[in-house]
Amino acid sequence: MNANSLLGLAVAVWALAAILSPVRVMHRTVRALLGAGCLLGMLACIVALPLGTSPAVLGISLASHPVSFAVEPSGLWLLGFGLVPAIFACWLGSPLAGRSGRWYAGAAFSLLGALGVVGLQDGTSLLVAWEVMSLGGALMLAGERAEENEAKPILLMLALLEVGAVALVFAIILLDHAAGGIGFGSFAGGATTSSDVVSWFAGIALLVGFGAKLGLMPFYEWFPRAYSSGSGATGALFSGVVLNAAYFALSRGWNIWLNVAVHPDTAFGLGVIAIAAGVISAILAVLFAFQQDDWRALLSYSSAENASIAIVMLGVTQLFRADHLPDLAGLAWTVALLHLAGHALAKGALFLTADGVFLASGNYDIVQHGWLKRSGFLLGLGAVFSVMSLASIPPQAGFVSEWYVFQSVFQGFHLSSFVGRLVLVLAGAGLALAAAVALATFVKLFGLGLLGLPDVDVTPLVPRTNAISVGILGLCVLAVAVGAPLWLNALAADAQALFNANSPQAMVAGWLLVPLTDKFAFISPSKLIIVMPLLAILPVALLWLTRRRAVRRVPVWFGGMTTNPRDAMTTALTFSNAMRTFYSFVYQPTISTTREHEQREYFIKRLVFAAGVTDLFERHLFDPAVRIVNRCAEKLRALQSGNLNFYLALIGGLLIAILFLTLL
Repeated sequence: MNANSLLGLAVAVWALAAILSPVRVMHRTVRALLGAGCLLGMLACIVALPLGTSPAVLGISLASHPVSFAVEPSGLWLLGFGLVPAIFACWLGSPLAGRSGRWYAGAAFSLLGALGVVGLQDGTSLLVAWEVMSLGGALMLAGERAEENEAKPILLMLALLEVGAVALVFAIILLDHAAGGIGFGSFAGGATTSSDVVSWFAGIALLVGFGAKLGLMPFYEWFPRAYSSGSGATGALFSGVVLNAAYFALSRGWNIWLNVAVHPDTAFGLGVIAIAAGVISAILAVLFAFQQDDWRALLSYSSAENASIAIVMLGVTQLFRADHLPDLAGLAWTVALLHLAGHALAKGALFLTADGVFLASGNYDIVQHGWLKRSGFLLGLGAVFSVMSLASIPPQAGFVSEWYVFQSVFQGFHLSSFVGRLVLVLAGAGLALAAAVALATFVKLFGLGLLGLPDVDVTPLVPRTNAISVGILGLCVLAVAVGAPLWLNALAADAQALFNANSPQAMVAGWLLVPLTDKFAFISPSKLIIVMPLLAILPVALLWLTRRRAVRRVPVWFGGMTTNPRDAMTTALTFSNAMRTFYSFVYQPTISTTREHEQREYFIKRLVFAAGVTDLFERHLFDPAVRIVNRCAEKLRALQSGNLNFYLALIGGLLIAILFLTLL
């Protein structure tokens, strides 16, 4: 069975799942169908790589244009890695999903929309698939206790995504007008005759449109609200399938539709904008991730940070292409795909870990309950591998991709422009800051969220199904790093077609991973996975020698006030408060203390302390916009006065205006 047949079967299975989703007794079957569709899609990606799928005409038309389908190798790469955690998320289902079946229908629509975004070959059908994907996300969240917060996170998400959708409509209309056709082939051909102005406006519109779903500033502020109103299963689909599909669409738009070879100055300018926006977004997102005390909010900010890093590499690609350095452009392009592949697996594992914590404790709070000590080896293995990857600790996939990110930025000395070299130097400094804060963030998540002393008040354990899923995904994260010398060959054909370069093959030298040459730098996760266990012999020997001697254990010192170790445990607030104080100009922290009195004001019944951080764009951008809209609505409310004389006066004024225009 070829790849197109497998994808067609996946579409049929997802559609059947959406149809059956309202039937309560079929929900277990629906989960199985959703997971089976993801498995079929993943197999199709494996079968079709490294050449991509063959073009297929679907036999329908939109806006008088026949709809066709074909997936490029980079799209298969991103979709395939995104579907791996989606398999487990769909099979396990959402622990917050109600009986209505909206979550299952939303998951099906999201998957169908993502496949359409990756494979459909004209602007009209792309917009339809994009909206279907957004609708699916809203349905998933609506099926997960949306009434608790009046669905405000969903409305904010849809509002910001529709801003992006308007930008995409503008970009596609602009490209259609310049190319004389709505097909993507026409876009690429028409770019050779279009002006720099068209490329500029189209490129910025594409960045805004797809950046709304990637979490580029200021859009990342819908991430924590929407993710925190849903489950980890929803987060796994958002951060894997949906995010990867959005990045592929942006990469395809910039690298193919705008024809950089004809407009090098435009490519350079767009690259600088993408790098600046991506670096600032990554820093802000990871700084706010560090302050979160909810699994889903922290992981959502981290998703925005990782997507921003991929956007930075897309900008680096444009700088190298504009300077006619195809090999380096191919390097940066490949690194972004490798980064998102490891991110999808690691983030999916941690979102499913969050669901397991919720099922065991009833909340998603990052507190020390000693889950690892009581919930088995597989949960700990998968979680620690995923945390290591997202914190860029060797030999995991995140370490490999982050190492390549810095190696790509370090190649800036090849650029002929001083501005380009300076931009990459500053980008390297900004990404280093983001990487350092990300390390602290995931130390916090693992140390506070999974370690600590077992809570005597919490007897349930993380479900075994979640633990097994997390363990498998964690092993996949390690496999991406160890097998990178093999996997990178899957992108060779696409890099050759886009850049006329063999960058993916040049990134491998035997077991070594190199930035095109082993004379500059190299690493080898494949060898590290052999050497590191050997290095572990030394601490194991020291532990064995220690056990032969008597060990004296004493209580933790806590100012001489307690001998209970649980009272001395670190909380999420105390762990992150130093950073909050140091970066107070970014966080703009808020502190409030409320006193509740009993009978008289002299007797305090309860003291409530609350500390938080300010959402920058909500305060300085979104809230002012909402106030302007409300004021306009107040002024226009007079139109609904119900006064007949007022309405007759309006009609009379319109008639006079029409008569005046006619006489002109």
